[in-house]
Amino acid sequence: MSDTMQQLQETVSYIRGLVSGEAATGIILGSGLGNLSNVIVTEKEISYNDIPHFPVSTVEGHKGRLIFGELGGKKVWVMAGRFHFYEGYTAQQVAFPVRVMRLLGVQTLLLSNAAGGVNPAFGIGDLMIINDHISLFTVNPLLGKNEDKLGTRFPDMSEPYSKELIKLAREIAVKHNISLQQGVYTGVTGPTFETRAEYKLIHILGGDAVGMSTVQETIAAVHCGMRVFAISVITDLGIREEENTITHEEVLQAAKEAEPKLTLLFTELVKSL
Repeated sequence: MSDTMQQLQETVSYIRGLVSGEAATGIILGSGLGNLSNVIVTEKEISYNDIPHFPVSTVEGHKGRLIFGELGGKKVWVMAGRFHFYEGYTAQQVAFPVRVMRLLGVQTLLLSNAAGGVNPAFGIGDLMIINDHISLFTVNPLLGKNEDKLGTRFPDMSEPYSKELIKLAREIAVKHNISLQQGVYTGVTGPTFETRAEYKLIHILGGDAVGMSTVQETIAAVHCGMRVFAISVITDLGIREEENTITHEEVLQAAKEAEPKLTLLFTELVKSL
């Protein structure tokens, strides 16, 4: 058994010693979106600090807890806080919790993030369903020896985000009068926000939003056979004529204001699974 599989087994065994329930849906909450965890009927909450081989989130707005509970009448695993490459973790460490979720029985993964708007039609506070991504600016978490027990050496990425789940989410949004954008998410390493020239380049390449997460998680999830749905809260605008200074505090505030809509959307989506 490889070191990675050994670590995964030890992590899963520890969690299984605390939680005996099953959940087919996993959720990873991004910057400023951790309060969705407050609407979950929590059965067990585990600090990342206590989980063997788990990284520890160091970013403001990320609570650092693995939660097992109920949302929309369905059992869920929820990560309140994620890990980023820019924190100094490897791409494999960023992907580690996704693989843990899969071994815990998760089949569908819902992701959220705060992202910069590149599409000039977007506004601050918009919700953008991710229908594809550009991963060329990040490190692929599948580099190195393939873990055959998790997935194939060369996973197909022609549909990284489930069209079925996107259709379902759009139907829910219409029903609840939630306005949604849709587009391509461009993953970058961070932690710097993009320069004006970088925003323009990403726009030319076909990106509608840009952020420092999600892509590596999605690749790992697709590799091990999970369906993925992801959505970005547009918390700042990269292409604009006026002053372009962006702060993390502004990002958190914009995410907080959009959170009620995201909470409703995720709750109804989980109900429908």
